[in-house]
Amino acid sequence: MLRKYLAPIILVFGLLSSNLVSAEEEAPKLAYFTLEPDVTTNFYTKGKKLGYIQVRIDVMVSNSADLPLIEKHQPLIRDAVVELLGKQNEDVIKSLAGREDLRKTLVEQLNNTLLPETGRTIIADLLFTKYLYQ
Repeated sequence: MLRKYLAPIILVFGLLSSNLVSAEEEAPKLAYFTLEPDVTTNFYTKGKKLGYIQVRIDVMVSNSADLPLIEKHQPLIRDAVVELLGKQNEDVIKSLAGREDLRKTLVEQLNNTLLPETGRTIIADLLFTKYLYQ
């Protein structure tokens, strides 16, 4: 009697486990790319004093297969980061809310910059892993 039900049970478990494995393989894996070396530029300050900012940025892509695209277009990404940081004033650079707005703006601007080159948006998010200003 047990043999009668054993084969169908094994078959069902085998089908379920194969579906789980294929679902894991199909899911894109998040990956990070660190822009190296750190980006250093100046920003607007009040008075004659110069302000400098140095950031290390980790770019998060939603699919690890997109990492070569990020590496290939790294000069374009660095240029967009330097341009955006250089336009900021001291209040934005030094405040936490300004930093978060800057991060969101960078994600949007980098995706818009890379769209003509790649044909799609590839940057899911980015992190400031170093954020120093003077």
